[in-house]
Amino acid sequence: MIEWLPHVNVTLNSLATVLLIAGFVLIKRKQEKAHRAVMLAALAVSALFLASYLTYHFNIEGGSKKFPTDTSIAPLAARYFYYGLLLTHVVLAMAVPFLALGSVYLGMTDRRAAHKRLSKWTWPIWLYVSVTGVLVYLMLYQLYLPPNAGP
Repeated sequence: MIEWLPHVNVTLNSLATVLLIAGFVLIKRKQEKAHRAVMLAALAVSALFLASYLTYHFNIEGGSKKFPTDTSIAPLAARYFYYGLLLTHVVLAMAVPFLALGSVYLGMTDRRAAHKRLSKWTWPIWLYVSVTGVLVYLMLYQLYLPPNAGP
């Protein structure tokens, strides 16, 4: 069962991305109730992702899947890109729960000015983390696989 969690995680990350974009569009259209519902859904999906992600990493041998070092599988440029992407993803991902919870709290307590100020940082960082999570998955589980290895 644990081996399926990366696929569950990418699905949750993809859904969070769609919800974040939908929430942005809704607030730009001044549809506040729909925006609130969609952003709370994005928070719930991200919380499920975090639980699944931690379950996977606490249970997989070695703690995580390693990016291939064999240049016949993954070119050196891909490895550098992957690690640069992973670094920014991980650093920003550590901030997302605090930013997201803070933004939701301010929005739910009707502190609009503070919500808007914080959300100008929260939304792009949260979106970046969701999208790069999908890219990390694609690089690890779909694009750079050893010969005779399935996804």
